[in-house]
Amino acid sequence: MRIGAHVDPVDPLAAAAERGAEVVQFFLADPQGWKAPEPRVDAAALIAADTEIFIHSPYVLNVATTNNRIRIPSRKLLLAHATAAATVGATGLIVHGGHVGSGEDLAIGFDNWRKTFAYAAEQGGFATRVLIENTAGGDNACARRFDALARLWDSVGEFDVGFCLDTCHAWAGGEDLLDIVDRVKAITGRIDLVHANSSRDDFDSGRDRHDNFASGTIDPDLVAAVIRAAGCPAVVETPGGTEGQSADIAYLRERLAQ
Repeated sequence: MRIGAHVDPVDPLAAAAERGAEVVQFFLADPQGWKAPEPRVDAAALIAADTEIFIHSPYVLNVATTNNRIRIPSRKLLLAHATAAATVGATGLIVHGGHVGSGEDLAIGFDNWRKTFAYAAEQGGFATRVLIENTAGGDNACARRFDALARLWDSVGEFDVGFCLDTCHAWAGGEDLLDIVDRVKAITGRIDLVHANSSRDDFDSGRDRHDNFASGTIDPDLVAAVIRAAGCPAVVETPGGTEGQSADIAYLRERLAQ
């Protein structure tokens, strides 16, 4: 099980070396913007590296929404990021599960997810596997509660879609970490990546605020157990820069070696 970190996109391989990371995740464009990714001059080096690469799509994307001004650009930009992710040899492209508006029927969001994959198929398919990530808040979210996640997978499971399990999001979203891997795999059949994060907030807070293992509210042994059970790469998205993330990576390696 390879352990790594979400890092600054300027020089991800150097950032990985500084942290002793075997995996890196980064953005290819502004996470709060709508611009398509630019070609990277280090693409060949990223492909050749032993470090495994994951790309996170911008936070602004929401393919589930009923708002055409957000949903349609989100579909197009997700496809563009999948194409760009392939040029750096990425294993997967992470995208949040999205949501519909207050009072709207969540079934529309699930159908919009299905249409997203159908749209991509018409364009030749996603060049990099899309990994849908569970989210922390919102009663109208497509991937917070696992009853909703099951309905989402009913809509998209026929496509080659992966899953990214975020431990902070699950905790904040009210899903117990103790048996979470079994419950996820019963729905999705797979976990491709774990976002190994503690939380600043209490269980079922609905708040997405990551923390380091030494100071967060989640028992860090639970996070290590999730990674062990999932049997896939893990990335810390924790604060503290090189020092904070290095400590979190070292902790996980120590626990997983036992």
